[in-house]
Amino acid sequence: MRMNHKEGSSPPAEDTTVLVVDDVPASRYALGAMLRRAGHQVVPAGSAGEALIELDTLQRAGALPDVALVDVGLPDMSGYELCRRIKEVPLTAGMPVVHFSAKPAGPGDRSRGLDAGADAYFTVPAEPEEIQAVVRAAVRGGRFRSTAEAEAGRLSLLAEAVLAVQAARCPQELATAAAAGAARITGGPAVAFVSGEDGELIVGSSRRRARAALPDASAAAEVVRLSERLIAGRGGVHSTVVPAPMWPSGYFRAGQTETARLVVGAGSDTGPPVCVAVPAYEGHGSGGGDENGRLLGRLVHATALAAEPLLMYEVERHIALTLQHSFLPKRLSRMPGTEVVVRYVPASRHTEIGGDFYAAIATPEGVLVGVGDVVGHSLDAATVMVEIRHALRAYCVDESDPRVLVERLDRMLQRYHPNATATVCLALIEPATGRVRIANAGHIPPLIVGHGGARYCRASGPLLGIGLDHPEPTELKITDSERLLMVTDGLIETRGIDLGVSLEQLRQVAADAPADPGALCDTLLNCFGHERADDIALLALRLEGDGAG
Repeated sequence: MRMNHKEGSSPPAEDTTVLVVDDVPASRYALGAMLRRAGHQVVPAGSAGEALIELDTLQRAGALPDVALVDVGLPDMSGYELCRRIKEVPLTAGMPVVHFSAKPAGPGDRSRGLDAGADAYFTVPAEPEEIQAVVRAAVRGGRFRSTAEAEAGRLSLLAEAVLAVQAARCPQELATAAAAGAARITGGPAVAFVSGEDGELIVGSSRRRARAALPDASAAAEVVRLSERLIAGRGGVHSTVVPAPMWPSGYFRAGQTETARLVVGAGSDTGPPVCVAVPAYEGHGSGGGDENGRLLGRLVHATALAAEPLLMYEVERHIALTLQHSFLPKRLSRMPGTEVVVRYVPASRHTEIGGDFYAAIATPEGVLVGVGDVVGHSLDAATVMVEIRHALRAYCVDESDPRVLVERLDRMLQRYHPNATATVCLALIEPATGRVRIANAGHIPPLIVGHGGARYCRASGPLLGIGLDHPEPTELKITDSERLLMVTDGLIETRGIDLGVSLEQLRQVAADAPADPGALCDTLLNCFGHERADDIALLALRLEGDGAG
């Protein structure tokens, strides 16, 4: 149905098509002639079946009637049943239906029509003015409903796009979500640009083959200049059309140059600018129409508001990762009588900043090794991790007992970080004898891996920061054919899977892994370490020499 009139006004007769369904040829001709004289286009049908065929043909051609006048007394099915069938098909459900009859209509007849979905009922013969008024009212109501449904559909697309933008976990996801949302709103390709840290431009495309659609560095720089000139340090949303000769080719479709509509926004005067570009087709300067342009503006504004905290978090995450990498060296200094291998993998999720750590310290009584994890994901967690690691090294100057060290770390957290908690597992190894003393504060217990398989050490205790008593260390011995393996829970913890199941899977994989400590760690990372939601720290130790027995 056409909707090119001003909303709320009566549609011109020449803009309306009326389907007339009447099995009496003379009556059908008279009604059609009267409508044609009034300027309407008429599609006649002599039965319900013929009407359904006409509707299917017109629907395929994209030219459905604006209203159907249906006689209730058709020979193949009643006009009420025809109305029901029309309303059951989504593509024709919005078309108004008006029933008429040569017999006087009672309340029951009108009720049946309304129950079937009809909009009105009149009795023939009727004055031409009355019939024309009924047709105008039905078309006006149908077009109003179509307009309202179309607006609801557009707002639904906008809501879905904004939700996707707000769910983005990093600037790249944000740019991609904005481009995808703009494409759904306009029905065409779209590209989105988010200004990142240090002038970096993050580009997202609605095309599946994003690499073919994304601009090169020089074209991207041109977008930045255009956006900056358009927004000029102002908040809010602004837009402009960039003619094809000025707009780089390939932004929307590979090898094509198109006039572009740029919609640029910023959440504040100092916020990072966000730009969405869509083709500005001829006659649709706002990227597919005024309504689409309005919705694009809202999407860009929502994207700009989401970009500010996301980019601030990216800066925080960069600082945290720098802290972690600075204080967690990939290789440790050689420990007397032992081979110690470590691995650290940051969380794959951009929104996660963990507090995982490992340590290996030579003491007068042996080699102290440990892994730990500060509870939480933030820059604060990374900072507390650094403090725990430094405190541990300082305490080891005059103390090697794992239980005493755990208790000191517990008191340190309570005093200086009362809102923080952490897990840690410490093991003191005497290389000459293979004696091991383990103190565990809420952490995954170590694994002893050897030719006979792998077993967990029975070492447990309360986590750090809550002030509970810690038990005596667990004592055991290892041989030079065994490895002591310590991991953080980021390696195996998976939402929806019981931790006991994951621990058993870890034990089985470790038992079948190569004997070399480095190969052991790499095997575990290859098996468990993909797309993890948390940081991962591993430490594997093997005795060297013949002293252990």
